[in-house]
This record gives sequence, C-alpha cells and structure tokens, in this order.
Amino acid sequence: MSEDRVNDLGRLDAAWGAELTLQEVSRAGGAALLRMRIRQGRRFTDVEFAPDAAREFAGLLVEWAEQQPEGD
Repeated sequence: MSEDRVNDLGRLDAAWGAELTLQEVSRAGGAALLRMRIRQGRRFTDVEFAPDAAREFAGLLVEWAEQQPEGD
C-alpha cells in the first residue's frame, strides 16, 4: 500500500486566530491535489482541490481581494 507524499507549501495566520496551511498532496498513481488545512484551536478542516478547482478558487480570491481597499 502506497502512502501519499505531502509537501508543505506555506502557512499564514487568518482572522479570529485561525491558521491556514497549504500542502501539495501526491497520491499513489500520480494525482496531485492542493490541501488547505484550516485550524482553529484543536479543530481543523481539510479541503482538497484538484488543479482546475484550485485555479478557479485562486481566481475568486484574487477577484475579491482586488475589490477591497488597500491596507488591513
């Protein structure tokens, strides 16, 4: 049985004390996914994106961010 390979891509602090971690997950058979782990205290949620969904999600994030005023 093959195990997933996980490569840490980055971490950032989010609102209300949450921590976001991004990882590349390489599955047996060659499929690659982007994992976003949202940790709040002892609780966490993993969301995994296929490449097409990651591109779409990234576009939505950029679109929203560009509509916000500069600064915090």
